[in-house]
Amino acid sequence: MKLRTLTLGLLSASTLAFAAHAESITIATVNNGDMVRMQTLTDDFTAKNPDIQLQWVTLEENVLRERVTTDIATKGGQYDVMTIGTYEVPIWAKQSWLLPLDKLGDDYDIKDIIPAIAGGLSVDGTLYAAPFYGESSFVMYRKDLMEKAGLTMPDAPTWDFIKQAADKMTDRANGVNGVCLRGKAGWGENMAFLTAMSNSFGARWFDENWKPQFDQPEWKNTLQFYVDLMKANGPEGASSNGFNENLALFQQGKCGMWIDATVAASFVSDPKNSTVADKVGYALAPDNGLGKRGNWLWAWSLAIPAGTQKADAAQKFVSWATSKAYAELVASKEGWANVPPGTRSSLYANPEYQKAAPFAKMTLDSINAADPTHPTVKPVPYVGVQFVAIPEFQGLGTTVGQLFSAALAGQTSVDDALKQAQEAATATMTEGGYIQ
Repeated sequence: MKLRTLTLGLLSASTLAFAAHAESITIATVNNGDMVRMQTLTDDFTAKNPDIQLQWVTLEENVLRERVTTDIATKGGQYDVMTIGTYEVPIWAKQSWLLPLDKLGDDYDIKDIIPAIAGGLSVDGTLYAAPFYGESSFVMYRKDLMEKAGLTMPDAPTWDFIKQAADKMTDRANGVNGVCLRGKAGWGENMAFLTAMSNSFGARWFDENWKPQFDQPEWKNTLQFYVDLMKANGPEGASSNGFNENLALFQQGKCGMWIDATVAASFVSDPKNSTVADKVGYALAPDNGLGKRGNWLWAWSLAIPAGTQKADAAQKFVSWATSKAYAELVASKEGWANVPPGTRSSLYANPEYQKAAPFAKMTLDSINAADPTHPTVKPVPYVGVQFVAIPEFQGLGTTVGQLFSAALAGQTSVDDALKQAQEAATATMTEGGYIQ
């Protein structure tokens, strides 16, 4: 008995000693479905890396952006891995705020990353963030309601068709909104949608000399069309709805159409979570015949702040979470349709994925259709499809997003919102030295 007790004591001491020497890394991420799923699968990582413990900070999109930006700019050191997007990566890398990802392992296969996605996460050919999932945006729609309306969704619809369809599909008595679109204020929430939409209306944030353009007719046409469409056919309280809120509405059968991130396709077509899973069709984001569609280009990616003291452990985690092996792990647990999309060419060449994901081709076509270097109809001095790749955009985009959300809520007019947006943008660009 004493021997057994002694042995157990030694084992406990050994276990405690191991735990004390295990390295703990803190990961900041967004509360989107793919990231939540990742956290449920990390036993695979810890089994392969028993000396690394994972701590999670999971936040709503706007809050995540604010927290990680503040932390990295102030060298706070709270996080060892950050979930950031295509907007932040090149700006932060040029500030030397991010570590280059040069220790992802021999079998990681960086060349397999879709070129359009890798390009937005690299500086001078060096990858500074690894894409967890990549996306564009497209139309998700109820095939049954479209048929009931006597319409056929084109593969490449116009905004006029979207309005026509929304008018016919709206059925307030049965809780069906013809269209659900983002209204929640934020540069990555309503302004991601509205900036991409504005490109198809011929609008731009700035002209070639960085002069703000919210006083031009193209922006008036964009915002007026959006507000009118949503008031006639959108859900109640739309000014509070972002990606997750609209996803829930669509899954509950309360949206005839939803124009949003391609990554949503696996969730709206999942019969475990979506009441309309077998009724969903897909189409390219709308246009106005001007040569630009209203779709964006984005990747939620994992990056390592330069101030971390645990860079090697952090790179091991980033490599695991964005690898081909992780895709296979998700497929084995959840099915191929639920693999994080939009990052690797090999996924779209995989017959099993093509069979399981009816949205695969439309997703890849949408990603490849976006052109961050020529995002608008008229020339611009910036890159970025649904954002402007300058440091000032994060604050300015949120300010403009609040103004446009207020217009949607009926708290201000479209004209007043645009006037205030022009004033805010002019002040920001003057202070930044872009214009005199």
